[in-house]
Amino acid sequence: MSKLAHIDSLIAPCSVAVIGASDDVTRIGGRPIAAMLRAGYVGRILPVNPGRETVQGLPCYASVDDLPETPDAALIAVPAKLVPETIAALGRKGCRAATLFSAGFAEVGAEGEAAQRVLVDLARANGIRLLGPNTLGVYNVDIGYYGTFSSSLDTGFPKPGNIGIASQSGAFGAHLGALARDRGLGCSVLITTGNEADITVADAIRWMAESDTTDVICTYMEAINDAPALLAALDVARAAGKPVLALKSGRSAVGARAAASHTASLTGDAVVADAVLSDHGAIILRDPETMMDIAYAASKRVFPAQHSLGIVTVSGGAGIVASDEAERVGLPMPAMPAAAQAALKAVLPYASPVNPLDCTAQALNDPSLLEQFTRAGLEDGGYGAILCFLTYVAGSRAMADVILEAMAPLRRAFPDRIIAFCALGEDEVLRRYDEAGILVFSDPCRAVRALDAVLRLGAARGQGTIPLPTVTPVTLPAATPDEAASKSLLAHAGIAAAPECAVQSVEAAIAAAEDFGYPVVMKILSPDILHKSDIGAVKLNIHDAHGVRNAYAAILAAAAEHAPRAVVNGVLVARQLSGGVECLMGISRDPTFGPVAVFGLGGIFVELLNDVALRACPFGPATAREMILSIRGAAILQGARGQPPADIDALAQMLSRLSVFAAGADARLVSIDLNPVLAMPVGQRAYALDAVIELDPREAMADAD
Repeated sequence: MSKLAHIDSLIAPCSVAVIGASDDVTRIGGRPIAAMLRAGYVGRILPVNPGRETVQGLPCYASVDDLPETPDAALIAVPAKLVPETIAALGRKGCRAATLFSAGFAEVGAEGEAAQRVLVDLARANGIRLLGPNTLGVYNVDIGYYGTFSSSLDTGFPKPGNIGIASQSGAFGAHLGALARDRGLGCSVLITTGNEADITVADAIRWMAESDTTDVICTYMEAINDAPALLAALDVARAAGKPVLALKSGRSAVGARAAASHTASLTGDAVVADAVLSDHGAIILRDPETMMDIAYAASKRVFPAQHSLGIVTVSGGAGIVASDEAERVGLPMPAMPAAAQAALKAVLPYASPVNPLDCTAQALNDPSLLEQFTRAGLEDGGYGAILCFLTYVAGSRAMADVILEAMAPLRRAFPDRIIAFCALGEDEVLRRYDEAGILVFSDPCRAVRALDAVLRLGAARGQGTIPLPTVTPVTLPAATPDEAASKSLLAHAGIAAAPECAVQSVEAAIAAAEDFGYPVVMKILSPDILHKSDIGAVKLNIHDAHGVRNAYAAILAAAAEHAPRAVVNGVLVARQLSGGVECLMGISRDPTFGPVAVFGLGGIFVELLNDVALRACPFGPATAREMILSIRGAAILQGARGQPPADIDALAQMLSRLSVFAAGADARLVSIDLNPVLAMPVGQRAYALDAVIELDPREAMADAD
């Protein structure tokens, strides 16, 4: 059975059996029937309840076996103990898709989790795709199908449109649907996945990505239960040009515990999830309000190639507020060309035509000024979007006709750009602008954030996808290696270290130091001592043989005192390099996404400042360079304060090679820590001065078994 087999039947069934159907429209088995009857569902509703002959005016059947036809889908609203026999009966009938409202499975503990596994096995044996258990269900506005018991429908049905919602949480997914409805947005499809015993949010996103009617996908996730499927779904959505707006909960310790108890799933590291999902095109959000703002803007399907904003305003203060927000989010606001500024000055001498373009309150007396300033921003400024701050002026019934007459032709003349108003007024008045293709926001900062997201999407569309490097299997040692062995292993992957030598005697240490040339660095060589400097087992700035003798004795003494049970393989002597920028790069195996690479500046403040970039492995040098330059401290690598620029190309090559190495390693690889990596000046390469590779002995034992 294909991965998405029978998903269509869950979302757009021509007939649906309701197992546990109820005449009471407030009960779980009654709500879906009542909603479908009110909405005019185009398919057939087949209630099943052994105690009734009719349900809500429809013929009712005593059992699944008594149904007069094979339903496309089934809604199961019976106690948990009756679910297995219901699944078996649906299998006998030939039904291939079921939505399981019933709770009492993995979300309640180990016993429920075991029952859920049995349920999944039973469904698969019968060829049934299962949504849930513990799900609120789905709705499909376009056909009036409401396979859900959500009480959000009591306050109104959702509006048809090109937005879809995929949510692990039923109640929160329905909340998003209600927000969209109350905002006036068209959201035709909601899919809530509950415990995700079978169908996941990834499947829901994939269905929407391949749908002809969904253009914008909103998703809420509490856990990621099938990472490869999710990333593949995001890739399909990106290839189809469909934005995926993602809210991922469980970011805090309290939130993570709540997510685990609610969905019986562990929540992965939030920072890693953000980085990986963003790499695959998702827009990571923190709140539903921003999600709805961006969904609204994206639903118009205008994605300008230019990531730049022009602001036309009747208020200098509002222009400053919006400009400050644009700078905060990184949305460029280039100044108008000098000739265009002069032309606007000629029209209105006391205007400020730089950007923001302040046409002052005079535009209230002469709305043609609004058209002229906006046209100039589009034609001469070349901005991807123009945000016009008109406040309550645009909301005036008396002004609406005049403003539309001036601005609607611009919307038609520049179909590949965005024109947005920041306006207040009656919904009926503001709706006229929206119908003319002009976006309407009530708050300038929210408008800027939404426009930035859509403009970034447009700019990214022309970039294409970057091919991934070839990965070959890596043979890891049987146990965690010491530093010398780690560097030797990484050297085969093209990751350079400073010249060094492992020695087992002080005489050999002196010989190595003199061969390298002073000064040298000396440190303990042990797979059991990962943080050598913490115990005084690293000595720097050694300038002669006497210093080597003293350092050798001190290092061994420190190891004996602080780690008496550690295996000591000797002492490492290395040439001491200087003159570069200290960086760190490493690998961490995320339980959800596998190996993830991290890059940042070295030193003691890296964790405190949290100035790092992350990517899932593997990736090429171009992506590595993008990572390196994305950190806030990148200016230090580019030659700040008169210092020579670092060899960023060499750093990028090393980071890329590290990612390929990690991708080729098996599950025993826990982490790699290269700290510091010394980025020398341009043309002088980069060197890993320390290397720690940590392996999981439990994985080794599992392989042996």
